[in-house]
Amino acid sequence: MNTHPLLAWLPPHHRRPLLQRLLIVWCIALLIALGNWAAHEETHQTFDKALVYAYAISTFIWLFTDVSRFVFKRLLRSPAPYYWPPVLPATLMLLVGIPLGYVLGTLVGDAYAGWSTWDLWNFNPGRFKGMLVSSVAISAAFVAYFYQRGKAESLANEVTQAQLMLLQSQLEPHMLFNTLAHLRALIGQDTARAHAMLDHLNDYLRTTLQATRLPVHQALHPLGDEFSRLGDYLSLMAIRMGPRMAFELDLPPALATASVPRFILQPLVENAIRHGLEPQVSGGRIEVQARVEGAQLLLTVRDNGSGISELSLADAVRPLTPATERPNASWGLSHVRQRLHTLYGPRAGMHISPLPTGGTCVVLTLPLHNPHANA
Repeated sequence: MNTHPLLAWLPPHHRRPLLQRLLIVWCIALLIALGNWAAHEETHQTFDKALVYAYAISTFIWLFTDVSRFVFKRLLRSPAPYYWPPVLPATLMLLVGIPLGYVLGTLVGDAYAGWSTWDLWNFNPGRFKGMLVSSVAISAAFVAYFYQRGKAESLANEVTQAQLMLLQSQLEPHMLFNTLAHLRALIGQDTARAHAMLDHLNDYLRTTLQATRLPVHQALHPLGDEFSRLGDYLSLMAIRMGPRMAFELDLPPALATASVPRFILQPLVENAIRHGLEPQVSGGRIEVQARVEGAQLLLTVRDNGSGISELSLADAVRPLTPATERPNASWGLSHVRQRLHTLYGPRAGMHISPLPTGGTCVVLTLPLHNPHANA
């Protein structure tokens, strides 16, 4: 949803917080205007003039101390993804931004009021100093508050990303060991198909390792990449199982750029093959589908295998088993649920249901982040 075109140059996840901070600044500016209007009633300063002064000064200070850290991120050494500068550049930013914002805001107020605040220095320097110090102190206070709160959010996000890396480190060996076990079984049965599978595995691992080298904060990637990697994996499994396995990937072109967690569908497909299709002599079919409902992205993995047991279904909603334990039938489901909770909290979910005709359907619901998708 593109609701802030003027902020298109900002990283998407910073647009709403930036506007929220501006709203808080304006709320404080209203209180400052009320205070100044009441305190300077004897000068016949009208409320509209006090309002213009307060909003102009506060907005300029906000621009020079909050927005500037994105605009001058290289100069301030404000790296992604949080863009909070180190202590020394942050101090310089405040020392320059607050006085500059105060001066420009005062000039705007003077232009509206039709007088010059600086003339107050000539006939009442004490009052001028008091007004200057109080305004700057209030501005500095809420800037410092935003800075400290942002630092706390950055620390919390770093903890979250560490949790995600731990979960992904558990997933990747699990997937690789399963694939190698399949390849080992095939080598003794059909050498030609084993070679073909090894070629597919080489391509799959190349793209997978490239994804795992991405920075920690890049936990998401395009849904098109997720489906492409999933297609490689299913092709590997189709070589091993032969006619016993069929699959279909349904990704509308408009959703190819939607952001999703890396490897989020892999465990679901593995579970469908290992616990749904493989136990059946006739094998089965797997369907992976992406669609939109309102502002939600729905990812569905459906199979017509042997179905999920009540015990496995109960295990899937329990906390993720420790990495030291052997993964059970619901390990992949628990893993996916934990990653969704870590990334999105209550905004995402997983629904598992047995199908009346046999098999299992797993639906992931995520916030949709794709300006090109049509609901």
